[in-house]
Amino acid sequence: MSDKEEKRTKPSVRQRASAIKAFRSKNLIVVLEDPAQIRNIGTVIRNVNAFGAEKLYVIDPHGKLPDDWEEARKRKSLQKSSVSAVQWTFVKRFDSTEACIAHLKKRGFKSIATSPHQKDKPSFYLHEPDFTKTSRLAVWFGNEGRGLTDQAIDHAEYCIAIPMFGIIESFNLGTSSGIVLYEITKQRRAYQARFKGPGRRKRRKTPLPTEMPIGESFGQKSE
Repeated sequence: MSDKEEKRTKPSVRQRASAIKAFRSKNLIVVLEDPAQIRNIGTVIRNVNAFGAEKLYVIDPHGKLPDDWEEARKRKSLQKSSVSAVQWTFVKRFDSTEACIAHLKKRGFKSIATSPHQKDKPSFYLHEPDFTKTSRLAVWFGNEGRGLTDQAIDHAEYCIAIPMFGIIESFNLGTSSGIVLYEITKQRRAYQARFKGPGRRKRRKTPLPTEMPIGESFGQKSE
């Protein structure tokens, strides 16, 4: 461990890790399918960490990232674009969409796709679905230029789209993932605050908080 990393594990960071534990969105995985730019992976890592999703899966058929994530974490491009969130985020790499789908299926995850204008798949605006109905949920984001593959869309339960009102219906990957994760994690934190486990069968006697008090940054710097 470097001196810099050791400093980041001082009491302020451990205190922050303990404080945010109850706010994490359990069993929520973000999937990036064949992202073109390494810096965009770092930006999504930052969003995954900030909004409290549990893990990030990266489908990387061209081998942009090493299999050993400990090695990938040391890359300056990921360190800079994620603002060091790469140090605190679980990331798993896959060679193919098929391998990622098989992994998710084996673990009982349902998938949804961020892809507008799909004629043969149920589609909803972001604010319409109930993202708490599925206890194990994976949300997919596609390549910056091509979007998601047909295979990924076919695997999804349904598609979601962000309402847009400009001439150009387009957000970059960092912006779109941030907007989508805000809505999904907000719903799932509210659910976790009221219920234990899936199915709404075990209501908590005292609901948990869904937001941290403003100003409790424990020394963390914003940008």
